[in-house]
Amino acid sequence: MLGSLSSSLLLSVFLIMLVLSGISGLVFLHPRVPLRFVRIHIWIVAIPPVVALLAVANTRLNEVVGPWYLDTLAWLMAFFVLFIGLIIQRFSVRYLMGDRSYRKYFTLFTFTTSVASIAWLSGDLRFMVFFWGATLLGLVLLINLNSGWKVANQAAKVSGRLFTLSWVSLVVAVFWLFQVTGQWQLSLALTSESLSQLGMWDKTGINLLIVLAVMIPAAQWPFQRWLIESVVAPTPVSAIMHAGLVNAGGIMLTRFSPLFNGEIASIVLLILASISVLIGSGISLVQVDYKRQLVGSTMGQMGFMLIQCALGAYIAAIIHLILHGLFKATLFLQAGSAVRRFEVSKSVSERSSYLWIMAGRALGLLVGVAFWLVAPGEGYRLISALILGWSLSVSWTQLVAFGEGRIGRIAGFSFLGGAAVMYFLIHQLFYEWLHTTIYQSVQPPMFVVIVVICLLLFGSALGAWVARNRSSVSFAVLYLWLVRLGEAKPKSVESHPNYLKHYLSQGGNQ
Repeated sequence: MLGSLSSSLLLSVFLIMLVLSGISGLVFLHPRVPLRFVRIHIWIVAIPPVVALLAVANTRLNEVVGPWYLDTLAWLMAFFVLFIGLIIQRFSVRYLMGDRSYRKYFTLFTFTTSVASIAWLSGDLRFMVFFWGATLLGLVLLINLNSGWKVANQAAKVSGRLFTLSWVSLVVAVFWLFQVTGQWQLSLALTSESLSQLGMWDKTGINLLIVLAVMIPAAQWPFQRWLIESVVAPTPVSAIMHAGLVNAGGIMLTRFSPLFNGEIASIVLLILASISVLIGSGISLVQVDYKRQLVGSTMGQMGFMLIQCALGAYIAAIIHLILHGLFKATLFLQAGSAVRRFEVSKSVSERSSYLWIMAGRALGLLVGVAFWLVAPGEGYRLISALILGWSLSVSWTQLVAFGEGRIGRIAGFSFLGGAAVMYFLIHQLFYEWLHTTIYQSVQPPMFVVIVVICLLLFGSALGAWVARNRSSVSFAVLYLWLVRLGEAKPKSVESHPNYLKHYLSQGGNQ
């Protein structure tokens, strides 16, 4: 009883502070309110994530309080969204100073992060759908923040159309689930008794609709267009997309995980996410614009997150989306200082020996095989072993084999060891928080996992071969195709040559 009262109290304080944050944002809209009020607004916005963190520390059991489903995952996602939102709003106080939409930005930003956090606390499917739709609407309005700019308008239109398709897919899936089970409460609709009422056609249809609903916000192929065109939005808006918006697919699939049993929908998700990994990685390599590089990287990383979900590794997906969200939001906020200095580098033969590189590859292979042998029957372990071995080999080459002398190699090795220990500690912490609240679903057949691995290996090998033959026609075709995929439509790009022509003609007339 005490735990229930504590949860109810924390929820009440949390919702009250969210309302106060929204009111603060609306007050800041008034032109007579001084701009320095934004600092007071930031202090108010800082309270809800603190309450959510207290709830994470105190939640032990899954609890249903009215239309709210209060478990560790719900409070953790609420804290994650609002905490990153707080950091970005604080960053924006000076970053966007002087922008004509300065006041509107903070109001829309507060609205979007608030409704996103409420969506993940919702235990009623109607609440979840409504607040998720409000989140997508808020994101479209943020993309169109500079509404007088036709490029931003076009990007908002593209995003709005795709988000509408995503939201409608989720609405249809939820209503379909209700029609069969008769339950609006998430915890009741996904029990074994309720799911036993679903026929094969019902389960497949609902699952495919949910897959479509999560692939669009995650910018997976062939729905990546909205994220590519959204780079015209202010950089802090691109950063907040990684706080439970772009990566919302991992949360949503985790919530609906009892529905997935490794059949058609999981296979479709696994294959499309694998294709997105290859395309996203390729886009990030060929683009010269820093934000578009980050967009391509996000597309690939969200593909890996959805692969984890398709394989039933939901805890790993949650860890991935949180760490990736923090990392990628940081990179976007640093985009203004990302100008690279190109220096003449030493050749590989001068900086490292072939023996060190081969030692790294052998170590990656050894660690990957050892990781897989812990549970050789699990498809997730097989793909994770591949990724782990490849990542360790690349990291070893960059940090150890290419290290400057003995000191450089020792530093690189120490960094690798420290990163491994840190990841292990973080993984254990999240596992302790989430292992009692996340359902582990059935994995797809092993032959599908092998097909996905072959697809990833073939794509990587093809890319490496083409990269070594840069004078070939294949390289030119692949390069231009990836460039085209990573570029926005002409309507979403302002034509600088025409602008300069107009400017020069005015100067000539004078």
